[in-house]
Amino acid sequence: MSILSYIVTGVTSYVAVTASLFSLSVKVPRAGFFARCLASYASLLVCATYGVVASIVLRLVGYGRVSQWATARSFKWVMWFTTGVRFDIVEGQKYLSTRPAVFIGNHQTELDVLMLGTIFPPYCSVTAKKSLKYVPFLGWFMALSGTVFIDRANRKTAVKAFDGAAKEMRTYKQSVFIFPEGTRSYTTKPELLPFKKGAFHLAIQAGVPIVPVVTENYSHVLNIRDLRFNSGTIKVKVLPPIETKNLTAADVDQLTQSTHEAMLKVLAEMSNKDEQEVDGSLRGSSTAVEI
Repeated sequence: MSILSYIVTGVTSYVAVTASLFSLSVKVPRAGFFARCLASYASLLVCATYGVVASIVLRLVGYGRVSQWATARSFKWVMWFTTGVRFDIVEGQKYLSTRPAVFIGNHQTELDVLMLGTIFPPYCSVTAKKSLKYVPFLGWFMALSGTVFIDRANRKTAVKAFDGAAKEMRTYKQSVFIFPEGTRSYTTKPELLPFKKGAFHLAIQAGVPIVPVVTENYSHVLNIRDLRFNSGTIKVKVLPPIETKNLTAADVDQLTQSTHEAMLKVLAEMSNKDEQEVDGSLRGSSTAVEI
């Protein structure tokens, strides 16, 4: 049996299992969790493979700096098709054109990759832990497309990576996206983990604005602990740019704190608004029944 036959058989089996789980989810809701997880991993693999090819081709024609944007967009549409999940920018779309900038966002689950697929602007790169560089397909794409890899265990190399990113931003007007919480929160409440200061040091060092991106708490769509993964739309707000000109390293603490507070306030407001809409809908339904 040839290698190609093994690959075709494996892919066919994977698709069959995923489709069976989707069918079963009508009667067994938790089957939908595993179905969408499998669909997500398959989508990520397909888009990462596409990203490797796109990165090489775009580099050859002189547009290598938009390869992460091109790959992110592919993931947005593929993931929407395979899982029924989408992110919707409800406010601040215009601020995504800020360039160069340090974009920051709250980090909830692995699904944030799909959020990047929706909001990611051209001429922007992500930061990622260095270990991802060696993951087949995904790591290859990230390395080819200009990802800023950070070795969190080595402060010296981390600082060097940010120095390189700052130079890239000043020279080529390349933006960077960072999750300042540093890890996924998996929270079911509108809350944020403490922010690490790297993103704020980078913005001040490069002399570029910070653009906060706030994603509503979406545990109603994905909750790992409860094995819940539903289709649905998740709201995103892009906040006005925060200027860093004339700021120094001495201002990092205050900048980090004020940005954290601003994002947390918007996150809470988004949650309260959703709750009010649900309550209003329920009251409307109750009134209709009474009449």
